[in-house]
Amino acid sequence: MGNKEPIGIILLNLGGPDSVQAVKPFLYNLFSDRKIIQLGPPFLQKPLARLISMLRSKKTEGYYRLIGGKSPILDITNAQAKALEEALNQASGVRCQVSEETEKKNTDSPIHPFTDSPVFKVFVGMRYWHPLIEDVIPQIYNDGIRKLIGLSLYPQYSLATSGSTLSKFREAASKHSMEVFCTPSWYDHPLYIEALVDVIKKGMESFISDSPIHRFTDSPVYVLFSAHSLPEKFIDEGDPYVRHIERTIEEIIKRIPVKWHLSYQSKSGPVKWLGPSTNEKLRELAGRNIKNILMVPISFVSDHIETLYEIDILYRQMAKDLGINLKRTVSLNTHPLFIEALKDLIIKNVKELGWTE
Repeated sequence: MGNKEPIGIILLNLGGPDSVQAVKPFLYNLFSDRKIIQLGPPFLQKPLARLISMLRSKKTEGYYRLIGGKSPILDITNAQAKALEEALNQASGVRCQVSEETEKKNTDSPIHPFTDSPVFKVFVGMRYWHPLIEDVIPQIYNDGIRKLIGLSLYPQYSLATSGSTLSKFREAASKHSMEVFCTPSWYDHPLYIEALVDVIKKGMESFISDSPIHRFTDSPVYVLFSAHSLPEKFIDEGDPYVRHIERTIEEIIKRIPVKWHLSYQSKSGPVKWLGPSTNEKLRELAGRNIKNILMVPISFVSDHIETLYEIDILYRQMAKDLGINLKRTVSLNTHPLFIEALKDLIIKNVKELGWTE
């Protein structure tokens, strides 16, 4: 194993404050990024970002206190990285890093898609809070990695998410002598879709305890896909985000027949954002006498403030006040099919790049 040239993968995500005290600097980093929102002319971006972070920090700190005092996104992304590293090294025949139970399972049904067996090392880099991408890349280089894949954990591409994150990744990686490759989106990957279908089916079935319905396909449950919102001008300028969201939904409903709607959450600022907003959509559905809604956070692959506070607390209470029984699908986090999707993406990348030869 020591003779193999290691291949690095860095899982790229937004990041989140790891304490209440980190909320203000996290917000400052977020609003300092002009790819997300332009706060006046460039020279005013950081001063205005500092002002906004000061004004919003107290309220936002309260939200984080309600979900445990920090964002769980780093813990979850680390778990995703560990699961992916084990899956990749099992697939390549590298078995020294896996448990005896997993070893036995792999022996019973070996999978060896590589003619040569690279050692995979999976890292985590965050855009707006530690571990920051620009801090992790030098560590990866010092670990002896000379081939590195940046894998965005945003399934659907947008300049404001994957675009900004991958730009920072390329900038940091360019300072070191490494071959790098980016995986910017995977909104219709079959295994990712199957993972979503699985959690939707389980979510639909969870309504059985609340009603006499015995088959989810016959249940009067509406699926509400809720995606993170984006200023409309991004779409007007050619951003593919909405098209990718719609394609993800198209692939899901090919596999599971559901009555569904799409809305957008988490907008901020005075500009015009994508609509309808999730709170507007909930009011509309209540007005149509719809009583059971399964919310699917379609653009998120791990739990964080948008799922644990915005959906589980804010929208659930709103739905209750409207007479709606609202449930949410569990987040993908380390769902086995989701990890398999990421593994498949990496294996295909490595083969296409010729890094196994």
